[in-house]
Amino acid sequence: MAIPSPVPNTNISLQYAVLALLAAMYGPVAGGLIGFIGHALIDLSWGGSPWWSWVITSAFVGVVIGMFAKKLNVQEGVFDKTKTAIFAIANVAAHVIGWVVVAPVLDILIYAEPVKKVFAQGVFAAISNSITGVIVGGLLIVAYTKTIAKKGSLDRE
Repeated sequence: MAIPSPVPNTNISLQYAVLALLAAMYGPVAGGLIGFIGHALIDLSWGGSPWWSWVITSAFVGVVIGMFAKKLNVQEGVFDKTKTAIFAIANVAAHVIGWVVVAPVLDILIYAEPVKKVFAQGVFAAISNSITGVIVGGLLIVAYTKTIAKKGSLDRE
């Protein structure tokens, strides 16, 4: 789902919440592939060709968040304050580096886009994607971890 924004060719996307969840669950390789394939398919579904600089950046974001998967260990069913903070830091770092550095530089190198335009898009994308990744992605992880039986939670009859 994409919500229009005041910045040209930039939307507020909930896809980064799902990417954050899956990268946190399955690690950097899965996160990178999910980011790459997912963004490419979304671009294709809009009737155009993939915007490769942003597809690569989505893969980068998935890899970075996925690098924290072992620290988060969401499969154990615990998402406490410490893990929430780690998840938030991973998301913000991934999005800021990805959208303020990687995407604009690739836009300039690949597409010869205007510098002011791509950095304006990048800053807006970093902010909006960080917010959706942390808040909605965090809520998805909380919901997921509540479905997992904790070790020692079963009683012997």
